Amino acid sequence: MAEIPPALTRVMDELGRLPGIGPKTAQRLSFYILRAPRDSIDRLAAALVDVKVRIRFCEECFFISETERCTICQSGRRDRTVVCVVEEPLDVLAIERTGEYHGLYHVLHGALSPIDGVGPGDLKITELLARLRREPVSEVILATDPDMEGEATAAYLGAQLAPLGVRTSRLAHGLPVGGELEYADELTLARAFSGRRAF
Repeated sequence: MAEIPPALTRVMDELGRLPGIGPKTAQRLSFYILRAPRDSIDRLAAALVDVKVRIRFCEECFFISETERCTICQSGRRDRTVVCVVEEPLDVLAIERTGEYHGLYHVLHGALSPIDGVGPGDLKITELLARLRREPVSEVILATDPDMEGEATAAYLGAQLAPLGVRTSRLAHGLPVGGELEYADELTLARAFSGRRAF
């Protein structure tokens, strides 16, 4: 059986640690890197190092930034009375693509998951509560994922926010556009009914 040189095996192992990259994909990417022009790989390596050196998390909302505060928190055009709480920075990007939301964000960097050992102390919940005590926020939108962990996180946050007297809302859940009723699961249908609005 042919042996793969240790240097290439290391690349496969490191790529295989990335989310969504299985052994076959890691192998394909490794062989692509081996065949690619040196300057192309040098640019990739420099970009990877640069992102670790230059990118940090905003000290206010914990979204990505090159400075202490991200561009959203620095913007004078955002509604500072509304904060949308999300699990991950990618959620901010998804919401921003809609063009429908113009408030601020707070990124938790995860969701409660006792099975995985993720408790309230592992998320940016303390920072959220401190922020809401010092800033004039009138509404918090809980935009955690509609899965078991996201629902548990939203319920926990709701209980923590109640004493602050801040209006708390949850993103509506329901049927996707273009979906068919017969393929929807019971929970999605139930949420679609409870979140219905006037026509």
